[in-house]
Amino acid sequence: MAVARAGRAAGPFVVVGGGIAGVTCAEQLATHFPSEDILLITASSVIKAVTNFKQVSKLLEEFDVEEQPSTLLETRFPNIKVIESGVKQLKSEEHCVLTEDGGRYIYKQLCLCAGAKPKLVCEGNPYVVGIRDTDSAQEFQKQLTTAKRIMIIGNGGIALELVYEVEGCEVIWAIKDKAIGNTFFDAGAAEFLTSKLIVEKLEAKVAHKRTRYTTEGRKKEARTTAKASNVGSALGPDWHEGLNLKGTKEFSRKIHIENMCEIKKIYLQDEFINLKKESLILPSDNKSVKTIDKDFNFSEMWPVYVELTNEKIYGCDFIVSATGVTPNVEPFVLGNNFNLGQDGGLKVDGQMRTSLPDIYAAGDICTASWQPSPVWQQMRLWTQARQMGWYAAKCMAADHLGESIDMDFSFELFAHVTKFFNYKVVLLGKYNAQDLGSDHELMLRCTKGQEYVKVVMQNGRMMGAVLIGETDLEETFENLILNQMDLSSYGEDLLDPNVDIEDYFD
Repeated sequence: MAVARAGRAAGPFVVVGGGIAGVTCAEQLATHFPSEDILLITASSVIKAVTNFKQVSKLLEEFDVEEQPSTLLETRFPNIKVIESGVKQLKSEEHCVLTEDGGRYIYKQLCLCAGAKPKLVCEGNPYVVGIRDTDSAQEFQKQLTTAKRIMIIGNGGIALELVYEVEGCEVIWAIKDKAIGNTFFDAGAAEFLTSKLIVEKLEAKVAHKRTRYTTEGRKKEARTTAKASNVGSALGPDWHEGLNLKGTKEFSRKIHIENMCEIKKIYLQDEFINLKKESLILPSDNKSVKTIDKDFNFSEMWPVYVELTNEKIYGCDFIVSATGVTPNVEPFVLGNNFNLGQDGGLKVDGQMRTSLPDIYAAGDICTASWQPSPVWQQMRLWTQARQMGWYAAKCMAADHLGESIDMDFSFELFAHVTKFFNYKVVLLGKYNAQDLGSDHELMLRCTKGQEYVKVVMQNGRMMGAVLIGETDLEETFENLILNQMDLSSYGEDLLDPNVDIEDYFD
């Protein structure tokens, strides 16, 4: 990994990206260096600001994410100047960033926080919608108002939230795994949550503690006019709030899950008719699909048909691609010799430095390549984007002042709190026994419809936990994982609901 050069280039601190990582980094730099110019280059006319930050425990944090005009950021921090333009080219040897609007900006230090772009199952198909930023979420809402049936491809956070939130529209959910939410849950937790899909959604939703995305009242001149190919900042938690995700049907929810499969081929209507393919129709109940639409019923023809790798074919109004993201490293890698991770991200060391002098990276664009704590792993989540942006700014400041800095405590333990299917969900440490091999055991406690608690144990020590529902165990379990205390003697009492586990370890 690179060490900063002795001869520092003149110029301001430059941050690329108006998402959570970039804005957090710019704010921290502006605070550290109130007399220095901080340039924030973003392709969008709005930025993502962290508000109502709340430290739930040592490492768990909740916050709101608000879309704001960039002028608000400039008002709060007079030394931040926002450049509304995409990056055309990075010339690392010249310490120079060229923007699409013809700008040329020399930097003394640069932090790349350009996020990631969605992996679309099919590029250029008008019936495939990818959801990544607010504009794409609004486009999805618009298409949903006339839809009778959609297909959702993917098994991550956005797919989980979509399936639960969409009403009045048949949903076929195709996942490549055995169970839903494979990124976040084991099969037991998936089964616990799946039962919630069958139950009608409560009219009075639990009040959200975190993010609001207000898409109403956004002035037209503040809307992004960037081409569809441009990447906006990632959506965070509760991105669907304020969007009316309702189709044309009167029922609340109708979901059919196809697991262990992916998309094999997509057919437009004319092509489908010419090939005389057969498609399946959904049953009127929640049983398996049986009926085959062998005769073309033109009143039930669909704009697009999807053939899955399990050989089943379904028609739908459109397809939602929610199959994850890839780091948005273009156009930074062109002509620059960055070290890249296996996932395509810019490799960063324990000080968030890339392999090139004076260039840092944070958030979804980067790949953590330091030796991690035994109970931490990188996941492209909004909480890590905020932590990385904050820490990158601290590292840049320390380097600029010739000081040393220790690795931030937030990287000691993976800790994430979110909400799925209206349940509070807390993930701690190696919550899915990641990288632990077969040398571990699981302890479970489940009360149907109320809570699901799983802990991952190795050699008598807690390595991870999944908490679904209002368990009030997160702080205790966080401490137990951090302390690596030998818990062998407690046995099953660890999860006995009649034992107040917090009293043990206060």
